[in-house]
Amino acid sequence: MSNDSLPDIGAVATAEIDGLSIRYAKAGTANGIPIVLTAPWPESIYSYHRLAPRLAEKHHIILIDLPGFGLSQSRPDVMAPETMGNFIVRLLKKFGISRTHAVALDVGTPAILFTASKQPELFESLVIGGGAMRTDLAEGALKDLIFSTTGYLSEIGADGVKPYLEQAALLTPAAIIGDFRAASSGHRLDEATQYVRGYIQDNPKLEPMISRIKTPTLIIAGKNDKIVPPVNGQFLADRLPNNRYILLDAEHRIWEEASKEFIETIDSWFDKDYRSIAK
Repeated sequence: MSNDSLPDIGAVATAEIDGLSIRYAKAGTANGIPIVLTAPWPESIYSYHRLAPRLAEKHHIILIDLPGFGLSQSRPDVMAPETMGNFIVRLLKKFGISRTHAVALDVGTPAILFTASKQPELFESLVIGGGAMRTDLAEGALKDLIFSTTGYLSEIGADGVKPYLEQAALLTPAAIIGDFRAASSGHRLDEATQYVRGYIQDNPKLEPMISRIKTPTLIIAGKNDKIVPPVNGQFLADRLPNNRYILLDAEHRIWEEASKEFIETIDSWFDKDYRSIAK
């Protein structure tokens, strides 16, 4: 891949789901239980440009920009963890998926936990982490965004995530950074921020539900994360009945900052490790 072209992560397309245009990519085999991966924020499905080819060797994978993130269309009524979790059910139905593995890092973590708590039969295993589980456990820019006022970022656009993208560009090719920047252009950053503002009302509702999720779960995060500190992963590890908690030598972007260990851990999880977690 040249620095000027987007990598091959599969066949990239859009689908209309619940009236929204959703960007996704499909790759891999047609056999076995599929793996659905939701993109972290403020990034996109191209966050998994290193992981996707490895998983596609043995699995059917679908990479998803959830509503309001990446280049998928937003709508206010889905931009909170619980309603996003409900949307995930409709998304799986659209793709004809009755059971899946899910990789839902960052903003995907609380949404997929809502889904798994309500419809556990949909999930063979979960890979989560890097998502703030209580508002007082978030730090830095994320905490500022959680408590920001609606409309605050409307005129800022992608410049609102400029420091994040500049740091990301040290490891991530320029074409992908361009895709990330497009994900926050215009009003999109403010629309996406509505989701993390939703942590204030939704995360307290989620907390008592977590202990009922029996699905084998890998919690994976960066031990030096200054946005979502490791205490958030420990919060989940203390409550999920069947989990494994792994900290990588990285900050928030474990998929790039510790890419080798990240890929090996997740590949092994789907190959065999999740079966060793009691159901």
